[in-house]
Amino acid sequence: MNEEKKLAGALSNDLFRVVSLVSRNAYAAAARFLIEAKTTAGKLEKSKNTKTYIKNIAKDILSSDVQLDTEKTEKFLMYAVLTQNYSLKLTKNTKQD
Repeated sequence: MNEEKKLAGALSNDLFRVVSLVSRNAYAAAARFLIEAKTTAGKLEKSKNTKTYIKNIAKDILSSDVQLDTEKTEKFLMYAVLTQNYSLKLTKNTKQD
């Protein structure tokens, strides 16, 4: 399993946790997972083989503040799905090689 796939999967999981916790009004825990997501996004952004649209997602996550609202949460849900699909695509491509 390559590093990029692990990072994309980890970012997706962290963002899904953020969304789930915000929906339960657990903002402190959601903020903690957002910090984890930012750490992972930073690593993913620096990866050489990462697609441009994923790097743009990582940059947007890095630039967002920890204050969470409905609009940000919806955006993070969309990013979680996109990064999950990217990770699954990387898995599919490595199986074909």
